[in-house]
Amino acid sequence: MLNFYELHLNNKDPVYMQLASYVKRQILLGHAAAGDRLPSRREIATQLNINPNTVQKAFKLMEDEGYVRTSSTQGSIIYIDDTICAKIEDELMKGLIREFIGSAKEVNLSFKKVVELISELWEE
Repeated sequence: MLNFYELHLNNKDPVYMQLASYVKRQILLGHAAAGDRLPSRREIATQLNINPNTVQKAFKLMEDEGYVRTSSTQGSIIYIDDTICAKIEDELMKGLIREFIGSAKEVNLSFKKVVELISELWEE
């Protein structure tokens, strides 16, 4: 079962989106797989000391995006296939790169120097 104790919430992003992103990262890291059960909404709210309605909103988002399915008999489980996994990987990769580009632009780094440094450091 996925553990939410390791999730450190920030004040920048909506909490429900942070919960959904955390589950996506755990899937990509191999810490969550198809068929894994998620804790109940109440358990997650208690673990993170947040409102259960916020957790419910996160579950709704995860269900809408297709990587969590909920049934009355089994609770909520991770559901992933190759298409969903590729979509999650693409989304997280673009987010990380956008964040990096924003930080690089903030300090006026040149595109050419950034690309050169990435090429140099990639193999480390």
